[in-house]
Amino acid sequence: MGKLDGKIACITGGTRSIGRAMADAFLAEGATVVVNGRDAAKGQICLDEMNAGARAAFFAGDSSKQSVVEGLIDFTIEKFGKLDICCLNSGGVLNTAPVAQMSDEEWNLEIDWNLNHVFWGMRRALQHMIPRESGRIIVTSSVEGKLGKPGIPGYVATKHAVNGLVKSAAQEVGTLGITVNAILPGIIETDIVRNTGPASAVAMGLGTYDNLIATFCAESAIKRPNKVEEVAAVAVMMASDAARNMTGCLFPVDGGSLSY
Repeated sequence: MGKLDGKIACITGGTRSIGRAMADAFLAEGATVVVNGRDAAKGQICLDEMNAGARAAFFAGDSSKQSVVEGLIDFTIEKFGKLDICCLNSGGVLNTAPVAQMSDEEWNLEIDWNLNHVFWGMRRALQHMIPRESGRIIVTSSVEGKLGKPGIPGYVATKHAVNGLVKSAAQEVGTLGITVNAILPGIIETDIVRNTGPASAVAMGLGTYDNLIATFCAESAIKRPNKVEEVAAVAVMMASDAARNMTGCLFPVDGGSLSY
């Protein structure tokens, strides 16, 4: 018996990095999973690698678009009949301009991908979960949602906002058997971080990507980057019955980077 036997889950940004690790972990615990990603070809590769047969499906689209986020949830319910676990995982550093130099377009891109995508998905998922009085919503936030870093104001601001949204929604549905929680990962060397890291390092005044990684590791207790599998393990716990009394929580999976 798996911890998530019979559960239906969907994951934005589920074909790579943290989202893919969540999908693999959910499948291992008996869930059926719909993963979302921009690239249909990569989505098919992901399904082939998962080798989960009818327990896995792919929904293509850019999760910074409202129609895609809502479409993922609608597709999951239409295909599998319900939605038990909604993981709003997409996001990342899109722009590294300081506040004084960030354009409206850059700011709005950060808002859509990191914040609006969570709101759109949470709203749609709750509209399905509330009548059933059952469900788990898990948001991938960041330790930057409790801290501040120079050069990435859009990312930091949206992650702070996401944490507030999680707390508010949890208060609204707490008596209905629905939990709403966030995971706050520390530094992980995902493909997204490798792509944006050099520019982020410059924006933060750290010079190089290697210095960025070393600085973030030095701020933690474990003195190494975190791993996607470590985040996924917490997501499994939050999606399971073991966490039915845990809601409105911000769970750091950061190797001890946060001091509170």
